[in-house]
Amino acid sequence: MATGENLQALRQILDLTRKLSILILLVHAYLELPQLFGSWGLVLPLSDNFLQDLAKLPFLGVGTYAKYLSLGLLLVSLLGAKGKKDVRISWIAASVTMMVGGLLFMASAHISLILERPLAAEYTYAVTMLVGYLLVLYGGGRLSRYLRDRGSSEVFNHENETFPQEERKLVNEYSINLPAQYQLKRKIKNSWINIINPFRALLVLGTPGSGKSYFVIRHVITQHIAKGFSMFVYDFKYDDLSRIAYNALLRNKSAYAVSPKFYTINFDDLSRSHRCNPLEPSTMLDITDASESSRTIMMGLNREWIKKQGDFFVESPINFLTAVIWFLKRYKQGKYCTLPHVIEMMQTDYDKLFSVLRCEPEIEVLINPFVSAFMQGATDQLEGQIASAKITMARLSSPQLYYVLSESEFTLDVNNPQKPKIICMGNNPQKQQVYGAVLSLYISRITKLVNQKGKLKSSLIFDEFPTIYFNGIDNLIATARSNKVATCLGVQDYSQLKKDYGREQAEVVMNTVGNILSGQVLGDTAKQLSDRFGKIRQPRQSRSVNSNDTSISHSVQLDLAVPQSTIASLSSGEFVGLVADTPDQPMKLKGFHARIINDHEGLKREEEGYLEIPACRKLDDGEVLDNYKRIKAEVNELVESELERMMDSPGLARYIIQKR
Repeated sequence: MATGENLQALRQILDLTRKLSILILLVHAYLELPQLFGSWGLVLPLSDNFLQDLAKLPFLGVGTYAKYLSLGLLLVSLLGAKGKKDVRISWIAASVTMMVGGLLFMASAHISLILERPLAAEYTYAVTMLVGYLLVLYGGGRLSRYLRDRGSSEVFNHENETFPQEERKLVNEYSINLPAQYQLKRKIKNSWINIINPFRALLVLGTPGSGKSYFVIRHVITQHIAKGFSMFVYDFKYDDLSRIAYNALLRNKSAYAVSPKFYTINFDDLSRSHRCNPLEPSTMLDITDASESSRTIMMGLNREWIKKQGDFFVESPINFLTAVIWFLKRYKQGKYCTLPHVIEMMQTDYDKLFSVLRCEPEIEVLINPFVSAFMQGATDQLEGQIASAKITMARLSSPQLYYVLSESEFTLDVNNPQKPKIICMGNNPQKQQVYGAVLSLYISRITKLVNQKGKLKSSLIFDEFPTIYFNGIDNLIATARSNKVATCLGVQDYSQLKKDYGREQAEVVMNTVGNILSGQVLGDTAKQLSDRFGKIRQPRQSRSVNSNDTSISHSVQLDLAVPQSTIASLSSGEFVGLVADTPDQPMKLKGFHARIINDHEGLKREEEGYLEIPACRKLDDGEVLDNYKRIKAEVNELVESELERMMDSPGLARYIIQKR
């Protein structure tokens, strides 16, 4: 018991043991070194007779036994020694000191035999034995002060933040499996990041250079194509991802019951771009489709309008564009229902344009406010309502865009069982504001056609997602799961998504996705992710040092599994995240903090063997320019012919607006 009486009694016993050790050592020295003690004048008849009688005892008369007994008693006394603990003391150094001292102590007699003079030999014997004894005493005292500190010496606490992760490879017909390595305490273990339910959407976050495309998105493309997915790829830096998709298709055509066709949209190199009309009249079933297309393209061209939806001067241009689109859809069964024709028709004089549009009953409600403003001479109001739409759409007026958008060489139903497709659409970082608006329209139409029952499994991949405007991404994520549509969004940071889509939409996207992989991110993004990963039990240690003693206390407490600072300092290829499971393949360990393992040499060899995306046609600038002029002429002809028809029809002549 740790009472004062017991501690005092223990201390007295240890002191007695050490005194006995010293006493036996002195008796042994007296008996073994008579000349030395005689030279010092310490040999007295009475004491000599007494000590000589003690020498008859075996443990004193035999020098080796006496040394062992003295050393043993010293060690026993050291076992109970309690010095001031110090973590800086090395047990190895203390142990070595004791061993050296013990060897000198026991070998002192052999060392003295080297000298021929008896007195010098006895002096050597005494000094060697005394030094050895003191070294054992010093080393034992140091060892009693040694404090074993089991706490980690690392500065950033990474070792305590490690946790078990999924080491099994869970595979199904839809899964994406990424090999990885993670740290558990001080061990490096192999693991797998298993995205077994990609239909709950995958959000890939990471600052530029964190490895979103190289470590994650490229594997989503190759593995889904290998499993027979139809696919759409938004390639922000064309043709980085498009080449991967094209060559993956060449290697995996056997994975498809019907071999898919590969199509690309690229506004910079028209010879390698297919042509497609995003306003294909056969896919626009009612005026709401035209309204959705109108909103998508206007928001794509005016990103600040996203946060102002519902304002008068935002909704008016959208309604005006909707009216023009739906008129062309209804005119001659959609013969001129293309975006270039819409752009050109919007530039027509107000009196002619309004006269023609008023003939279509379905858009009369949309066009009436503009007609009233024009007929009442409210030109300022009219310009405020329409000019922003005309000026914005005029930015799309170029021969290259008109050529790609004016005809259709394929349809946008990516997952059509009879005609599956892999479609890659490329943007250009230098022209992303213009190209992004058109691509947003394509994407809006694709997602509406893809999210239907009875279609093939499909994968929609958006690299640098905030560079386009996708109206209804939250609805796609929430509802497309049952239709086997897997969505992968590449985003640099939550703040970027919030800037381009508004806070509410950004929060919906962040909170709706089921699978999140994040490389290095900062600020609010890192904080949100850290909170999502939750807390784990982590050991904690505190050390108390005072003038008498040193003590260490250990505890266990809940702390963040992946702190914000850890996410902000991730290396390239290092990801944290959470994955979703399925009822058939439940996963207990959904969280991970691991380094994705890429076969860099193998990927390099694979890329060196890639085939270039083949050219679609041979094209000269004259053909592109002719198409541009033809569209302008067709719109002029349409307006003039409609005006003539109205003048010849008494019932329609009243709709003609005379120019003031």
